[in-house]
Amino acid sequence: MFRNFKLVSRMVFGRGCFNQLDDILAEQRTADQGFMVFLLDDVFTRHRLKEKVPLQDGDQLILVNVDDEPKTTYVDQLTADIKTYADTITGTPCGIIGIGGASTLDLAKAVSLMLNNPGSAADYQGWDLIEHPAVYHAGIPTLSGTGAEVSRTTVLTGPEKKLGINSDHTVFDQIVLDPELIAKAPAEQRFYTGMDCYIHCIESLTGTFLNQFSRSYGEKALDLCREVFLDPGPDADDKLMMASYCGGISIAYSQVGVCHALSYGLGFVLGLHHGIGNCVAFDYLDEFYPAGVREFRQMMDKHQIQLPRHLVAELSDDQIETMVNVALVLEPLWENALGPDWRKTATRERIRELYLQM
Repeated sequence: MFRNFKLVSRMVFGRGCFNQLDDILAEQRTADQGFMVFLLDDVFTRHRLKEKVPLQDGDQLILVNVDDEPKTTYVDQLTADIKTYADTITGTPCGIIGIGGASTLDLAKAVSLMLNNPGSAADYQGWDLIEHPAVYHAGIPTLSGTGAEVSRTTVLTGPEKKLGINSDHTVFDQIVLDPELIAKAPAEQRFYTGMDCYIHCIESLTGTFLNQFSRSYGEKALDLCREVFLDPGPDADDKLMMASYCGGISIAYSQVGVCHALSYGLGFVLGLHHGIGNCVAFDYLDEFYPAGVREFRQMMDKHQIQLPRHLVAELSDDQIETMVNVALVLEPLWENALGPDWRKTATRERIRELYLQM
């Protein structure tokens, strides 16, 4: 049976379009007569972007910290704080607006889900476990590459695993793509998030789940990544933002592969941010993606990126086994990369060997 995916229903793209946010949200305010919650990455605490957030009376601005990967406990805390605030003003949130990088966008998606679903965010880590639609939610990326703005998942680290809440209800109702917001991102951070897009395009385009829909978006995203990181021009930010958008759509109807599976293990045990974890893992995957790894190394050389090394040297056997367990949970990723008999290749011993190289 063909899968019936939901995509973002509304989007605006262009330099300066963040200035339209108040007008974009006006319709939702009128419809629900509630208050907006803006989750803003706290890196912008003393930035002019904070002053441009279109707060109205009763709105809630929450500065979120994403120094660590988003955790289910943090989602639960934010959800409880919003509910408490709603009780104090006798109102209801009519929208959750995430402004920041992928982690901030994932928090916005997760909180919007948990406001309408009981229990802890950890209860919904997996595929299609969400029962009730989310509160209206919009995403405004200040970094590009992960595709978080268009994906149906919100990647979270729980008490037992690192796994997304994958659901059609997770998808943003609105995204605002303003290339001006990513123009001054730190060079290394920009590279790592951009490589997330490059790597998941390589994984998708060489995967067994590939179809023409995924191929069309993936090839365009890959071409844009090559232009941005091998031959950058004055419109590199616009291209990177569209690469992230197209790449995210590509994997919505396909899947990622070996690198992302291994990255989840690194993230769970070592706390590595997703983009860095992907780069660390991808550099050791010549046997799976030889052409992609060669090109990736060219991009690293051009941008003078030095990856962290020897990350697992001091880990215990139990910690390495935990990484292997986390990676193996992601069965669709392994099947996309290696086919239905993937277990014959991706044995526990082989995955452990790959981790020990890192």
